[in-house]
Amino acid sequence: MELINQFLDHLSHELNYSTLTVSAYRTDLMAWADFATAGRPELLHPLDVTTSDLRQWIGSLGREGRSPRTIRRKASSLRSFFRFLMCHHGLKSNPASALTLAKIPKDLPVYIRPDDTARVLDDAPTDTFAELRDRLIIDLLYSTGIRCSELTGLLDRATDTSRGELKVLGKRNKERIIPIGPELCQAIEDYRLTRDSSPATSISPADPTAPLLVRDDGLPLYRKFVYNVVHRTLSEEGVHASRLSPHVLRHSFATDMLNSGAPLTSVQTLLGHQSLTSTQVYTHVTYSELKHNYQLAHPRALKKGGKNGN
Repeated sequence: MELINQFLDHLSHELNYSTLTVSAYRTDLMAWADFATAGRPELLHPLDVTTSDLRQWIGSLGREGRSPRTIRRKASSLRSFFRFLMCHHGLKSNPASALTLAKIPKDLPVYIRPDDTARVLDDAPTDTFAELRDRLIIDLLYSTGIRCSELTGLLDRATDTSRGELKVLGKRNKERIIPIGPELCQAIEDYRLTRDSSPATSISPADPTAPLLVRDDGLPLYRKFVYNVVHRTLSEEGVHASRLSPHVLRHSFATDMLNSGAPLTSVQTLLGHQSLTSTQVYTHVTYSELKHNYQLAHPRALKKGGKNGN
């Protein structure tokens, strides 16, 4: 247990991993420790673990019906942990590196069509504080492509409508600046005016840690709250997608930017992706849409009777 705690401290304080990421590592490693020690993780001796020991846990996850994606993530947590032990505690080899895992099919990101997002924003009521805030949540996620965690951590002082900029804190505590347009700036100012007109929700201009977005009681937003707002709003507007979540709005932002001709590297910067490979997945989405439109429209792509060709 002590070595696991040292590893988590290393992720948090030396590598600057986000609280959410460290929590995910903790969950994975504690689940493995409980399995390896039959519920007595204080007896764990990580330096004596073998690949065979780890295979037993991976096998149990498969029998429990865990998805290949989940199992791969947990195996990745183990590899990172044992890599840490090799660097800092003299472990000779990484027992998790020899684990054989099922391949994960590459799913294209789920996104919402531009006319659907436009309808959601145009039809959203704005008569009350909660309605203004909920519409602004959707607008910020779609118009900037920020993550849910970045939205909940967005500070009031980091939202500069006079310059048309947001300063967000992304993964590994990396800051980036995102431009915002006049309509979104006006929506933010309308929300601020209503927020600060009530003692229950107003913030102190002198407080550098004050969040931009708050709940009805003035407390900051949290992940599940944002998810519920997005899911409820999109559902009520009849938006059809396999998932209706904050991250789907991020996917929609990236897809629409590329479809409108934005350079891939610009979208990478706006999303805060460390690798261009992470952004390139959206080019497959835009190609898929292009192919679909071609099959619908081009005479040589149609079979007799007006049916699509392959």
